[in-house]
Amino acid sequence: MSTRLAILGATGSIGRQALDVVRELRGTVRFEVVALAAGTSVEELAALAQEFGVAHLGVAGPEEAERLRALVPGAEVVAGPEGLAHLASLPEVDLVLNAVVGAVGLPASLAALEAGKTLALANKESLVVGGELVLRARQRPDQIVPVDSEHAALFQLLSGVRPEEVERVWITASGGPFRGRRPEELASVTPSQALAHPVWPMGRRITVDSATLVNKAFEVIEAHHLFRLPWDQIGVLIHPQATVHALVELVDGSVVAQLSVPDMRIPVRAALTHPHRLPPPRTLSLPGLNLTFEALDPALYPGFAAVLEAGRRGGTAPAVANAADEVLVEAFLRGEIPFPAIADGIAEVLALHSPEPVRTRADVEGADRWARAEARRWLARRGAPD
Repeated sequence: MSTRLAILGATGSIGRQALDVVRELRGTVRFEVVALAAGTSVEELAALAQEFGVAHLGVAGPEEAERLRALVPGAEVVAGPEGLAHLASLPEVDLVLNAVVGAVGLPASLAALEAGKTLALANKESLVVGGELVLRARQRPDQIVPVDSEHAALFQLLSGVRPEEVERVWITASGGPFRGRRPEELASVTPSQALAHPVWPMGRRITVDSATLVNKAFEVIEAHHLFRLPWDQIGVLIHPQATVHALVELVDGSVVAQLSVPDMRIPVRAALTHPHRLPPPRTLSLPGLNLTFEALDPALYPGFAAVLEAGRRGGTAPAVANAADEVLVEAFLRGEIPFPAIADGIAEVLALHSPEPVRTRADVEGADRWARAEARRWLARRGAPD
């Protein structure tokens, strides 16, 4: 029996690693890649479609779709968020890996769940901006298998543990490239320095979000929804070695932890083969292992507090934080604003927002548009190019 896959975000970091897993496990696990989607990497997507014999493809827009049809004659080619949703709900798909970056991935997550597919979720924005929508669409407790290393770790640690036995959970952060700096030093850091993550190779936006720790606040929001944990029951520890990915503190004083080498192929492989466990691509050597943990310094990571507060406020506030962050990170990478202005701008946009309940996708999309426009107005007031 084979697992029929749709991989959305196939040319990004997670998507490429997932396809590597499919290649590596040939002869052990049979995967059939039914659908692939990428944003604008048309030529790479065409090559993957030919390699895996894929007949259903998705791209960012009509222009990319036209180019792709010329390269892969006979394939079904769809475009945009609704195209992703179509691929995620194909009858011949069993497992959807949503590795799309950004809130654009939400429709695909909802479509996969509503169609009864198992969702391997790497698109954290689905839960950040539309957590309640996602949970309402989920039809069974194990339908969502998290791919983020921290949530994949919690997924394992909380299995078989009753909620009343959990005192607190902890997710870890390496601290990014600026751990140990003084806050006043951050005004002069450059985009290239922010993109030099000490542990994980990732895309540009998530790497900057890991430097501000905005990404870690998103992960707390994700854990709150995915595991139905109260806000005060989720903590964050700075752990430079990135070997312990999550810990669960139990009411009897025990602490259990999940450790593995910092290699995203491990949680990707676990999600694609769940509930089975297979030998990893790399193993952890325990002798001589040195592990340290530090408290999070709020003065060094003000963006973390701003986004976490948006999560606590709920409703449309997390969607606003996500959209504002995306606009501001791009402005920083273009050299238009200094690094600390990312957190400043998120806080300013959130201060102008009155959260509304999220009942439909339209509520999320409206908040997203408003926040992007407000973030651009804030940039203009600062004198940054629009």
